[in-house]
Amino acid sequence: MADDNILLVIFLRGGCDGLNMVGPSGDETYRTERRAECRVERDGDNPGLVLKNSFADDDFRLHFKAQGLKDLYDAQHLAIIHATGLTNGTRSHFEAQDYIERGTPNDKNTPTGWLTRLASSQHIDGTTAVVALQNNMPASLLACPQAIAVPNVRKLQLQGDGKFAAARLAILQQAYQGNSRVAENGARTLTMLDAFAKHIPLDAKGHPTDYTPTAGVQYPDNMGEIAGPLKTMAQIIKMNVGVRVATIDYGGWDTHVGQGGRFPNLVDGLSRGLAAFWADIGPAMQDRVTVVAMSEFGRRLKSNDSGGTDHGHGNMMLVLGGGVKGGNIYGKWPGLATEQLDNQVDLAVTTDYRHVLGEISATRFGVSNPGLIFPQFTDYQPLNFMRA
Repeated sequence: MADDNILLVIFLRGGCDGLNMVGPSGDETYRTERRAECRVERDGDNPGLVLKNSFADDDFRLHFKAQGLKDLYDAQHLAIIHATGLTNGTRSHFEAQDYIERGTPNDKNTPTGWLTRLASSQHIDGTTAVVALQNNMPASLLACPQAIAVPNVRKLQLQGDGKFAAARLAILQQAYQGNSRVAENGARTLTMLDAFAKHIPLDAKGHPTDYTPTAGVQYPDNMGEIAGPLKTMAQIIKMNVGVRVATIDYGGWDTHVGQGGRFPNLVDGLSRGLAAFWADIGPAMQDRVTVVAMSEFGRRLKSNDSGGTDHGHGNMMLVLGGGVKGGNIYGKWPGLATEQLDNQVDLAVTTDYRHVLGEISATRFGVSNPGLIFPQFTDYQPLNFMRA
């Protein structure tokens, strides 16, 4: 179990503006078409963070609030893939999210999610192997029999002191005997609770105590939407209960209005949260863990009159991990001239997002044919951002 690789997928819901997260600060079209608060600056009060090994020749930089991501990038743990996304061009949040999470960009009727199929390929059958660190189950885990929602580890315990909780457990175990679906699901839930409970520290009264991160690690305050789940994920990883696949939703990226006020806080939460998570799990666990952050689509090149950006197309993806060839930007930059844009308004997609997820599946989970995870995907080509 200790040698099994772990994948954490963070979905940036709402259409994260990849051109504001990682922007070509030296591109004149970029500077002309975007308001200052919607672009990465080269100078001024908040210049973007310079990236080494930047592709193209446009001085790509990270948003000024992404210092944690820059540190991970400079340490060669983080790779950036730009101009990636869906190839069908939808600008609908719901359609794009559904297509991406089912792993079939032209079929919304696929009965399983792509992570469900990845878990199936690993013959995962443990009760704690697939977790959604939230209250609801994402479409990427559609029809996954092993998946459980774990918003907070402290809640994964029967209420009461030791004797009372034990009595409750015995009653429930008796109630959930049999072969019905209700009985099977109930028994599985109790097994899951027991697996977690064995690793949760308790106080003198038998109540779960707060998780204490690695010494010196500080998760960001007031960033609960991402920092809380990341902290929970670190705790679960260090419990060594067999988690293999996990998901986190981080919403709020639909910045049609006032992007300069909202976007920096979102970037700050993601950046500092990931940096804290990575330091918390430590080098021994880092070798086993891969984190991918992605969104349903990017935003238009030209900012709007409300100080924001509208639904676009191409975007960036972030991949963090012990097996990542970090410190580089990957992909093919299409350019931002009018004739280079998708429909003459959006960053074009030059890398199908399935190439990125397919390479992670192949190198970290031994999936020799990514078409098993992504049906009808036949032209897979690795970008070589992962170590074999």
